[in-house]
Order: sequence, then structure tokens, then C-alpha cells
Amino acid sequence: MAEGDKDYEPKIYLLPNLMTAGNLVCGFVAIVSIIKAIDLGGIGDLEKAQPYFVQAIWFILAGCLFDVLDGRLARLGGQDSPFGQEFDSIADIVSFGVAPALLVMSVILNEFSDRFSILVASVFLVCGGMRLARFNCIATYGKSDNRHFKGFPIPAAAGLISSLTLFVLWLAEGEKDLSRWKIAFLVLMLFLSYLMISSIRYPSFKKLTWKTHRPLPWMVGLIIIVLVTATHVEWMPAMLFVSYMLYGLLRPLLGKRLRRGIEEEILSDEPEEDAPGEPGGEEPPRAAGGADGARSA
Repeated sequence: MAEGDKDYEPKIYLLPNLMTAGNLVCGFVAIVSIIKAIDLGGIGDLEKAQPYFVQAIWFILAGCLFDVLDGRLARLGGQDSPFGQEFDSIADIVSFGVAPALLVMSVILNEFSDRFSILVASVFLVCGGMRLARFNCIATYGKSDNRHFKGFPIPAAAGLISSLTLFVLWLAEGEKDLSRWKIAFLVLMLFLSYLMISSIRYPSFKKLTWKTHRPLPWMVGLIIIVLVTATHVEWMPAMLFVSYMLYGLLRPLLGKRLRRGIEEEILSDEPEEDAPGEPGGEEPPRAAGGADGARSA
């Protein structure tokens, strides 16, 4: 190692990494809330435990928001740094790997045996970690395309599974038996695990910034979506995450012209590269906020 390397100190930008720290704290508080719910009897005493499960869900979703903000702030200020990328990945594995896996294992998969539910949750966690590692490798050594993610982003996977759990808890309010949902969530957890490490491309929304301008009907539609989400928090977040997941699956079936017409609204006016999953269709360059999220692996 050269002498200069011994004294190397990475650049640590305040605002992007403050958002990443907020993401990490949200993940930790979510885990603490889940443990409290389990101590109160978990699903066996849903009346006492449900508020803590719901609190955990909202902290996971808040982590998604912080994850969006750290990348945005990093790109806005040109504050890219290797430290931010690594810090973001650590925060993401806690908030979007450990927390949602523990949540679903405690609320739904507890209907299976302990060993089996732990196995399924572990598969989700390991695939999420591999997703983050692959993202960092591509961002560091590969060719980046900040318009798309390769594979389903781990924050989106966490948001989807958490918001669907919120929806189930809302539907089952007053019920103690959630066993009818166990097969659906088992399949979903394994399917999301596959999607995270797949080569399916998803829009990254990174071209959508404060300077983005769109026609009035487009803005009205966006405002309506925000208002409906704010007034129907029990099911609307789940619908948004599911729609995002399905779009990536259906995207290869859409004609190039239709696909370009849809994505130019949220990506850019540049012509799109062709084949899904090609090396250029990867993730964004390194940002101080890191590697994931709405920027996420």
C-alpha cells in the first residue's frame, strides 16, 4: 500500500448522508417496534400488537422517503462519494432487508413453522443483500444508465411487502387469524427475492427532478394520485408499489413506441436502448446518498 493511501479519508457530505442516517434510524426503530409487538403477544394478541406492527410499517416507508432524498440531494449538489454509496447500502440492508423480512415473518409467515418462516425471510434478506452488492459493483466497475435499474430495487420490494402487510392488517381489523394470507405472502416473498436479483429493467425516475416540467393534465393527474394516497393510506401505497412491479414485468411485452411514449414522461427524451437486461441498462452512478432506493439497488 502506498504511503498516501494510509492517510486516505473519504469525503462525507452532510445533507445526503444525513438523509441516509435517517433511513438507517427508521429501519432500526421499525425493528424495535416489531420486537415490541412480538413481546405483546404478536398476532396472538393482535389488538395490543397491531399498533406496533403498523408503526413499524410506517417507519419502513419513511425509510423509503429518506432513501429517495439522499440520492436526490447528492445528485443535486454534485456530492458523489464512495462513502455515501457504502453508507447507503448498509442503511438499506437494515431498513429494506432485515426490517421487512422480520415484519412479514412475524405477522403472516408465523402461521408456518419457525424454521420455515425464518428460511423464507432469510431468502428475501440474502437476495436483497446480493442486489445491493451487484448494484455497487455495476456502479463502480460497469457501464451505468441512470434511467433504469437492473432488477427490482430493494426499497421498492420492502415498500411493496410492507404496504401490503398494512393493507392486510387493515382488512383483518378485529380478526386474529391471518392464516388465509400465508400462502400469498409466501409466494410474494420468494417472487420478490427473484425479482431483486433478476435482469428485468425498471424505470429509476432519476430524470424526474425539481426542474422537470410537464403539461397541465400530467400535473393534475399527479396531484390526484398524491391526494388519493394521502386520504387512503391503507391501500393506495400498496397499489402504487404493485403497479411499479407489474410494469417491469409487462414492459418487454409493450411495443417500443408505446414503451418510449410512457417512459419519456418519467425518464428523459433521449432514445431508449433496446434489449432489457443488457449491460448498459443498469443502475445509476454512485451518489453520496448511495446506491439504492428510488435510486436503489
